[in-house]
Amino acid sequence: MIYNPSFSQPQKQRTIAIVANTTWNIYNFRLNILTILTKKHYQVIVIAPKDEYEIYQKAFPTVKHISLNHLARKSINPFQDMRLCQELFQIYQREKPDLILHYTIKANIYGGLAATLLNINYIGVVTGLGYSFLHKGLVSWITQKLYQVALKQATRVVFENKDDQTLFRDLNLVSIPQSIAVNGCGIDTTHFQPMPKMQRLTDFIFCFIGRFLWDKGFLEFVEAAKIVRQTRPQTQFWVVGSPDVENPSSVPQAQIDQWTSAQIIVNQGFATDVRTWIREADCVVLPSYREGMPTILAEAGAMGKPIITTDVAGCRSIVEHGVNGYK
Repeated sequence: MIYNPSFSQPQKQRTIAIVANTTWNIYNFRLNILTILTKKHYQVIVIAPKDEYEIYQKAFPTVKHISLNHLARKSINPFQDMRLCQELFQIYQREKPDLILHYTIKANIYGGLAATLLNINYIGVVTGLGYSFLHKGLVSWITQKLYQVALKQATRVVFENKDDQTLFRDLNLVSIPQSIAVNGCGIDTTHFQPMPKMQRLTDFIFCFIGRFLWDKGFLEFVEAAKIVRQTRPQTQFWVVGSPDVENPSSVPQAQIDQWTSAQIIVNQGFATDVRTWIREADCVVLPSYREGMPTILAEAGAMGKPIITTDVAGCRSIVEHGVNGYK
């Protein structure tokens, strides 16, 4: 009989850490991966700033949540960001995860740097390029250089569309064998299904659902509403969401209130369940400047709603010409 020590020694439970810039991000986009990892009996650690969306833990009692204190999304202060890098370094050193998944820009950059210093395997997930890539200048240049260093030792770098993958390769931020493109983070098609309208409105409703950002094409949506309502005043333009005050591209609340008072748009406010508004809309619109892969358009499509979007990275990936739309 051959002695196998693996039979007498319990196998160490693998630990996977997931890092993001908000717990809102975890709640809205990462519950599917939490479900898979916990079902496979991994020890999962979520590392993200504390907010009201920590309620996700009720459904995942075995997941350990560690709050980040130094992740300031709006800040471009290098000392603030170095504190974040140090904080992540200390957490990784203490928790000793076997693998780290980084989501969002600052998590990718400073988490990648911390993981590299500790020689921990990590995967960078680029869910979109964000404000710093859309607006050229010193901040954009610095961001690219930081990405180049932070992603160099990544096990994989995952992109949500091929355009972003190509751009990072062209800028020498990632290597060809290191990167992979997937079609977004996915949605639950048992949750997002066609649903009959609850309201019997005869007016045609265009609906914008998302953060109220200039970069999401919020102004373009409002300008389109002005033009259409001149000849068809019964047409409604709903906006569902809220400003993102930590994003430099956030639309001021005062401006939104002004457009609402002028009856150009109907502000439905923030929604925890967007199905309510997709169901009542006749068309979902996202005139974004660039996306990773817009989840809201996938959700609208799964619920059988027409969509209008821009021919830009991420958004164009939703449409297969001649199959589910035209571009």
